[in-house]
Amino acid sequence: MTTPAYPPKPLPGDRVAVISPSSGLPGLFPLPYELGLERLRKEFGLEPVEYPTTRKMGSTPRERADDLHAAFADPTVKAVIASIGGDDQITVLPLLDTELIRANPKPFFGYSDNTNFLVHLWNAGIVGYHGATVMCEFGRPGSMDPLTAESLRAALFTSGPYELRPADRFRQVDAPWEEPESFVSEPRTEPGAGWTWLRPDRVVEGRSWGGNIEILSWLLMADREIARDPSAYDGHVLFLETSEDMPGADEVYWILRSMGERGLLRHFPALLMGRPKAWSFEQPLDPEARARYARDQREAVLRTIDIYAPDMMVVFDVDLGHTDPQIVIPYGGLIRVDGPARRITVTY
Repeated sequence: MTTPAYPPKPLPGDRVAVISPSSGLPGLFPLPYELGLERLRKEFGLEPVEYPTTRKMGSTPRERADDLHAAFADPTVKAVIASIGGDDQITVLPLLDTELIRANPKPFFGYSDNTNFLVHLWNAGIVGYHGATVMCEFGRPGSMDPLTAESLRAALFTSGPYELRPADRFRQVDAPWEEPESFVSEPRTEPGAGWTWLRPDRVVEGRSWGGNIEILSWLLMADREIARDPSAYDGHVLFLETSEDMPGADEVYWILRSMGERGLLRHFPALLMGRPKAWSFEQPLDPEARARYARDQREAVLRTIDIYAPDMMVVFDVDLGHTDPQIVIPYGGLIRVDGPARRITVTY
């Protein structure tokens, strides 16, 4: 495998592509999308460029692949940002022109279903950025969370180390996107409890790999993008997170068990586990049930790690993935996990 390289960063004033490689939800929910575009312009000084499928529901995989190709091929576009996730990006992967993308490397930002394309970039030798979609992070009600904005600004415009810190407060409960009043006030938050460390007796530094665990399970089932030789991940830092679909503890265990049976887990000396999203409109759990959901997921992860990677260092409740605030993780970039000092540093 080619060691991923960092693509050149944009500058304020540059054009950035806003695309929907999974779902055209901006067409259904314009309020968070338009707010996200406004913040891209006013707070980050970037000029968003839309493509034919950005606001189009029901676009074909070929149409979405064409937008990706157009965004990467355009020399005036300096970064690519996903509008949102979805559930259909795996169908785009076989249609991608990897050589075109490799010849025009650009920072790509997205998470959730965008794990598909981030893994593809990793295989193509390009560092991507797990986090920051237009509708969710840029389009957050009230204002962008300061921790999210700081991380995103560093990932977008700078190169070098960035030390993560646990959020003092975080949000679980969402407001409906179709209602204008949802965007007037700051979301309700609750106190954070910091990170929880397992076997913090060493320092691990390596390239990152991982993403949304449900999407990784689909890639494993389809036998796409995952290295046939697990030694490709030797010394890497694994990072995982779950979505608002809220997979149960058993499902998380089964997915990780499959990764373990494939021989993947034992190659990662460290795991960063994102704080689980424990509320959705379909499952509006009360605080006690949310705490139980998170506890059950942690126990499922520990059960799997004890079997397949008993020496792995693990950090729970890292602010990555489907959580607010959200720290951007460089996908394929360097991460240093300092157990004795309880510090995590990424390189943007």
